[in-house]
Amino acid sequence: MITQMKKYTFLVFHRDYEPFLTRLRDLGVVHITQKAAGLIEDDEQLQAALQHEDELRRLLKQGAPDQLLAERANIEQNISDAQTAAQQAAVWGDFDPARIQQLKEAGYTLRFFACGTSAYQEEWGIKVSEKEGKTYFAVVETSESRDLEISNLLEKATEIPQPEKSAAQYMQEVEHLKGLLAAANARIEAWQLANIEEIKAQLKEARQNIDWQRVMLSTDKLAEGALCLFEGFCPIDKEPELNAMLQSAQVYYEETDPEKEDATPIKLRNNWFTKLFEPLTGMYGWPNYNEFDPTPILAPFYLLFFALCVGDCGYGLALILIGWLIAKEKLRIEMFEGLGPIIMVLGIGCTVVGYLSGTFFGIDIYQAEWFPAWAKAPMFKAWFGDGSGTWMGYDIMMVLALFIGVFHICLAMTVKAICYTKQNGFHATASTWGWLLLIVGGIVTAILASTSVLGPETTQIILIVIAAISALGIYIFNTPGRNPLINIGSGLWDTYQMATGILGDVLSYLRLYALGMAGAMLGAAFNELGMTVLGDNPGVGAIVGFVLIVAFGHVLNLLMACLGAFVHPLRLTFVEYFKNVGYEGSGKKYNPFKK
Repeated sequence: MITQMKKYTFLVFHRDYEPFLTRLRDLGVVHITQKAAGLIEDDEQLQAALQHEDELRRLLKQGAPDQLLAERANIEQNISDAQTAAQQAAVWGDFDPARIQQLKEAGYTLRFFACGTSAYQEEWGIKVSEKEGKTYFAVVETSESRDLEISNLLEKATEIPQPEKSAAQYMQEVEHLKGLLAAANARIEAWQLANIEEIKAQLKEARQNIDWQRVMLSTDKLAEGALCLFEGFCPIDKEPELNAMLQSAQVYYEETDPEKEDATPIKLRNNWFTKLFEPLTGMYGWPNYNEFDPTPILAPFYLLFFALCVGDCGYGLALILIGWLIAKEKLRIEMFEGLGPIIMVLGIGCTVVGYLSGTFFGIDIYQAEWFPAWAKAPMFKAWFGDGSGTWMGYDIMMVLALFIGVFHICLAMTVKAICYTKQNGFHATASTWGWLLLIVGGIVTAILASTSVLGPETTQIILIVIAAISALGIYIFNTPGRNPLINIGSGLWDTYQMATGILGDVLSYLRLYALGMAGAMLGAAFNELGMTVLGDNPGVGAIVGFVLIVAFGHVLNLLMACLGAFVHPLRLTFVEYFKNVGYEGSGKKYNPFKK
C-alpha cells in the first residue's frame, strides 16, 4: 500500500532559516521537494561536493590509494613475467649465464634453436631437451665458423633469444617478489585499518552536506532574500511529530493534501512478506501517488513463477539452507547481502511446487517405489487416475502455466479497470470495463457451460448479453464526447491490438513450464550419467566419480535454474502484467531530509 502524505509549505525568516533546517533534519520525516536537476546541479559548490563524494566512494570501493594499488599491481605483473620467463628457460636446463658470457668472450657463441622433434637432425647442434613435441638444441659458433650456413638452419628451426637467467634464478626472483607482494599487501591492510572507518564517516558527512546544499538550492528567496520558501511532504503517521515541532519553532506553514500534479514521494507500507519483494517493484519504478502499489500482487505471483521455473523440491531445500546461512551471516556473498529472508521464502515456494510436481534433485519421486504411497497423494500426477500427469493429452504443468497466465492477465485487467475508474470516473473507462466484461465474462461463462452448470440456451443468451454490453463500451462509449465514427474506428484498432497482444501474452507464460521441464530433465541426465559411472559393482574410484558428477551437475543446474527463475518471472511481471494493468511506475521514492 501507498502511505498517505501531507504537503507542507514553509515560509521562514532568513535569520531562522538554517536553524530551522537543522531542526527539520534532526526530526528526519520531511521529504523536501527539490527543483529540477538542471536548475541546481550546475552550482559550482554542489559540483565540488559531488566530486568529493565520488572520490570517497571510489577510494572506499577500491580499498586503498592509487599509489599503493599501483605498487601491488606492478609487483604482481613482475611475478607473472618472472614465472613465464622461468617456464621458457626451464627447457635449457640449469645453466649459469655468467659462464655463457665467459665462453662468448673466449670466442664461442651459443645460439639457441627449437624445431619439431620429428624434423630434428643430430648434426644441427647439441640437443638439450624435448618438450611437447619440440626439440630444443644449441649451436656453438666460433670466430672461424661464422661463415657456416646458419641461414639454412633458420629455414628449418626457430632461433630463440638467449635466456638472461636460468629457471632456478627466475624462481628465486619469484620468491623474492612474493615477499615484496606480502609487504605491499600488509601496507594496504594497515592503511585500511587506519583509514576505512574515517572514510566512511567522511562519506556520510559528504552525503549530508550534499543533501543540505540541494535543499538550500531548492529554496526560493522572497522579499529581497528576507523570506525563504520551500515545500515538502510528510507521511500522515509522522504528521503529529512534525506539527509539534513546527508549533514550537514558530514558523509559518501550510498543510494541505497533495494535488494530482504534485511530485508526491512514495512510501510503501506492506506486511513482512510483501516487503521482501519491494526491491523488485523498485527495479521497474515506484508507483505514482495516484497509482496503486503493485507489490501485494507482484509478491505471491513472483514467488509462484520462480517456484515453477525451478520446479524441484530438492533445489528448494538447498535455497532454504543458503538463505538461512546468508541471513545468519554464516555465508557472506556480497551480491546477496540482506537477501537471506527472500531467498528462504523462494526456497519454500520451490520446495512446495517441486513436491507437488514430484521432482527431487531430478528424481521422479512419484514413480519411485521407495517413496511412501501416502506422500504421493497430493502430487499433480495423483490427481489423474493413470498417474500420467496429463489432462486431455496435455502435460498438466503446461496446462497449469497457461491457466496461471490467463488468470494473471484477467486479474491485471480487473485491477486496471478498478483503478482507472477510481482516478477518472466510470464514463472515461467504459472501454476498459467492456474488455474486462468480454474476456473475463466469456471465460467464466465457457467454464460454467463446459461443466454443465449452464445449459446451451442459457449460455447463448448470456454470451449475447456480454457481447452487446461489451461492444457498447468498446466501440461507442470508449471516449465520451467524441464523434461516434471515430470511436468505432478507435475500437476496431483496439480490437486488433487486444486480439494479437492477449494471445501472445498468454503464450508467454509457457516459459514457466518450459524452464521447469528443462531443469528437471537436466537434473535427471546428471543422475543417469552418475549412475553410469557408478556401475553395478562400484569401487572407490567409481563412488568418487559418481559424487563429483552428481554434485557438480546439480550445483550447475541449480545456478542456471535460479538465473532463469529470476529473469523470466520479472519479464512476465514487467511486460505482461504491468502492460495489462496500465502501471507506469514513474514515481519517486520517499527520501526524508535527515542525518
